[in-house]
Amino acid sequence: MKKLIALLAAVFLLLPGCGTQRTPDTGYTKYSAQFYGTFDTVVQIVGYCKTEEEFSRYAGQIKSRMEELHRLYDIYYEYSGENNLKTVNDMAGKAPVTVREEILDLIEFCEEWYGKTDGKVNIALGPVLSVWHKYMARYSADPTDAKLPDMNILREKLTLCNIEDVIVDREAGTVYLAKEGMSLDVGAVAKGYAAELACREAYQSGFTSFIVSAGGNIVAGDAPLDGVRSGWGIGIQDPFTAQEPGGGNSIDVAYVRNTCVVTSGDYQRFYMVGDRRVHHIIDPDTLMPADYYRGVTVITPDSGIADLASTTLYTLPFERSRAMAEAMGWEVMWIFADGTVECTDGMLPLLRDRGGATGLL
Repeated sequence: MKKLIALLAAVFLLLPGCGTQRTPDTGYTKYSAQFYGTFDTVVQIVGYCKTEEEFSRYAGQIKSRMEELHRLYDIYYEYSGENNLKTVNDMAGKAPVTVREEILDLIEFCEEWYGKTDGKVNIALGPVLSVWHKYMARYSADPTDAKLPDMNILREKLTLCNIEDVIVDREAGTVYLAKEGMSLDVGAVAKGYAAELACREAYQSGFTSFIVSAGGNIVAGDAPLDGVRSGWGIGIQDPFTAQEPGGGNSIDVAYVRNTCVVTSGDYQRFYMVGDRRVHHIIDPDTLMPADYYRGVTVITPDSGIADLASTTLYTLPFERSRAMAEAMGWEVMWIFADGTVECTDGMLPLLRDRGGATGLL
């Protein structure tokens, strides 16, 4: 899973475990918590509540829901008494699998957006991505004699990646992969989709002033209840300094509320083949890592859409990428290999350095 957005301590502070910060004169206190184990990332929660008990209840709700969705969307491990995506993959070409509604919803969501993004996010690409995962794991651990996968093998695997062979029977509550050897890989969307569900449900329960970072998939609720700020400040990672101690610098700060911020970049999961950076964002058209940008940040109200949008735009040349962003109403920052930065017109007013934005009314 691919996202990283640095949250600036000067804007809001995420402490180990759970913490508090008094907010004078508003009746609310800022609390923070974090947990690990869902979607292979740390989930950090900051929110304003009247009591610690109230905050703990909401944070626990988000944690429980994220853990539940992690089990359902897991393609690597099975869980007793629960059919998940690994079950679906294991039964490819054999039989339909009865699954919970959350899995049906995710697959139909991805099928819908497959069409909207010209096939750039294809959850049926699992056979191709599994080859890349093996190379990534092997050479990230030991860069000696690093190699690229054989293109003939990738093309052979591509014959098993037709999304029309992913058959959802909503009435029966089943998913069936029509060919043996098929597999689903929801890495481009599952974390953002799960964060959207968990945060939306917590908001509906009454937790409204918060920001949640699920490994860099940022979901922002209402403005901080500190009597001062009108938005949350989110630092967008500078990909050129990301490998420096402490995670490097931010290239700018976006001020947001009631929206989501997600970044795709080449600086978290990669290995080197000579001077070439080989990362995990695979273009389904070329079957190779996309190389148009160092990072693409998307701001849009739905975290699931923001997650797949950042991947989609990362795999398109700039003219097509910008045209799609504008057509969809996504606010976007593109960071190129030469350090050039481009933004949609609506992105600039959200940025501190490039647009003069401020978190104050």
